Amino acid sequence: MQVSVPDVSSRSLAELISLSGRRAVVTGAGRGLGRAIARRLAEAGADVLVADIEPELAATAAEGLNALRPGCAVAAHVDVSDAGSVIAAADLAVRELGGLDIWVNNAGIFPSVRALEMSDTTWDEVFAVNTRGVFLGSREAARRMREGGGGGVIVNVVSTAGFRGTAPGLAAYVGSKHAARGVTRQLALEFAPFGIRVLGVAPTYVPTEGNMAAATGDPAAAGDIVSVMQPSRLGRLGVPDDIARVVLFCASDLSAFMTGSTLLADAGETI
Repeated sequence: MQVSVPDVSSRSLAELISLSGRRAVVTGAGRGLGRAIARRLAEAGADVLVADIEPELAATAAEGLNALRPGCAVAAHVDVSDAGSVIAAADLAVRELGGLDIWVNNAGIFPSVRALEMSDTTWDEVFAVNTRGVFLGSREAARRMREGGGGGVIVNVVSTAGFRGTAPGLAAYVGSKHAARGVTRQLALEFAPFGIRVLGVAPTYVPTEGNMAAATGDPAAAGDIVSVMQPSRLGRLGVPDDIARVVLFCASDLSAFMTGSTLLADAGETI
């Protein structure tokens, strides 16, 4: 049975951006982009499962959200490359939050290893997180959204690397993000009959704890990583909240008539 997305033309702007009563999962939400995304979704009224492979980071991020709005966040240890872990996170969201309306596939890795030196293991690890993780999260979210009968929104954090080549050393990352963009389009097609929208957000590189740690932790690769983090055409480097606001747009009813697109949040990088 076809589930139609509602016509929201009569709603006020405040109603369109509000996520009050909605339940969200954000992966990789312990720091960086994911933490900023979880904060904006919670600010808009959503209850949020803060998922991260580092449980201490997830707990700290959830505590921060609960300090702003008590009871709005639950922490979860999740490995997005492991189907059992993702299934458990989806079940936890339904159990603890009461359902599932929004799922943000944000978790990602980006080791910098030039192609001629890259091992099969490194290549597979990047695709396991950046592409398999997007698929697993989307599949489990859609299953529960379909069961709920009210539709939902899945937002995949892709990258400008899903549109172009980038710095040497990032072949696996670029390949995985092109794949994630393709998965976004295909799942939008398959999930539309259930009233489930699937959108991508493609950030430019912004300084976060994760990518700065990668740069400083491997001096040989630092030049490759830092070279793509330059002031934008709009005059400054991006910050995590620049990306979080675009994800909020996708998750809210402001984008109710959109699915399958990947929005560039890149300050003109790909012009």
